[in-house]
Amino acid sequence: MTLQQNQLWQKGNQFFRIVNLERMAVDFKTLADAEAKEGPHQRLPKKEFCRLLKGAKLLTPAARTPLSAT
Repeated sequence: MTLQQNQLWQKGNQFFRIVNLERMAVDFKTLADAEAKEGPHQRLPKKEFCRLLKGAKLLTPAARTPLSAT
């Protein structure tokens, strides 16, 4: 698993955005939806954060944008 800043992960109905990535720790926000900017700021050791993301799906920028109705 390759982590990078500003990645958005979805696990169930929760979203996790990586705010700051360090060698041994990850600062992230827990969001209600993919477009939200506000959420509680949390910090976990990188190993614990990877355990939190187990089974989560990485959302790409194309997957975040809603499809327009045509």
